[in-house]
Amino acid sequence: MKALRWHGPRDLRLVDLLEPSLRPREVRIRVAYCGICGSDLHEYVDGPHAIPVDCPHPISGRRAPLTLGHEFCGTVVESADPGVAVDARVAIEPEYRCGACDYCLRGQYNRCTSMGFIGLMGDGGMAESVVVPSYTVHPLPDEVGFDQAAALEPAAVALHAVRMSGLQAGDACAVFGMGPVGLLTVAMLRQCGAGDVIAVDVNAKRLAMAGSMGASGAVDASREDSTSAILGATSGRGAAIAFEVAGSQATLDATLGCLRKGGEAMLVGLMGKAQVDIFDTVNRELRLTASVGYRDVFPTLIAWTARGLIDPAAIVTRKVSLRHAVPQGFDALLADKGQVKVLVAPFDADPE
Repeated sequence: MKALRWHGPRDLRLVDLLEPSLRPREVRIRVAYCGICGSDLHEYVDGPHAIPVDCPHPISGRRAPLTLGHEFCGTVVESADPGVAVDARVAIEPEYRCGACDYCLRGQYNRCTSMGFIGLMGDGGMAESVVVPSYTVHPLPDEVGFDQAAALEPAAVALHAVRMSGLQAGDACAVFGMGPVGLLTVAMLRQCGAGDVIAVDVNAKRLAMAGSMGASGAVDASREDSTSAILGATSGRGAAIAFEVAGSQATLDATLGCLRKGGEAMLVGLMGKAQVDIFDTVNRELRLTASVGYRDVFPTLIAWTARGLIDPAAIVTRKVSLRHAVPQGFDALLADKGQVKVLVAPFDADPE
């Protein structure tokens, strides 16, 4: 099979590999689409960040070089689990879990002490086929297309963050960063009963997409102060919840600044150390909450998609073949901020 392997920063190689044999409770997926995530871009540009290099991951047993891609779907072609049928169309929930630590036993598997992601800590979906644990497999109804299923993973990040927040019906919310997760956070907030949802970014095309996905207002932070704009849009009160999905000091400052007293900052974007004005945070009784990965959201997302309540594929701006994934996918995303989600198709034929 062909696979796109990470060997180092700026070193992705399309290679031919032997397909691994299945172990008990594993399944082989013929990949239909695999999305390129921001995490994949970070690994490509200046990794490793999450990819294990020196020591194998405790669950996957893999280390670099490995196959990228954790946002994928496809068809089961071989199964070593009697509960997973061959020929089933499936989406993959790509979080590794041990099933035995305290967090797993409490059902909080996204906090597993050995948590990791297929495609970052083990071989992923930028390949013609991939072997995954059967617990990651979610059957797809006919109403859900493969392009929608490939975008369920970032939608899962968004829905878990919304569920982790203290959202109440009608709450005014702000979302900073209109990348894939930010755009889908807008959609999830709308679906979950938020009031005004204000999208913040510096890219006009992405802000326009946010409007089509349910944002009631948009702020171009390259043209106006986002904190002032959000305060103005909420009659000076501020947002009840602001989602930081960009991962920068500037957006963190604006996320905190736009909150009403007692408001909540939901931290989703990834960055290193940051500064917080603790005096202001305490004085306004702000809450800082963080969200990582997801748990127990894929069935809901699949059902909503099948019913037409959400469309995860609305963030897809390009589809490319596996052999062109680097120049037309990775490099294009770095060069053109109008691109949002690029799907890689391992086969040239229509996967549907």
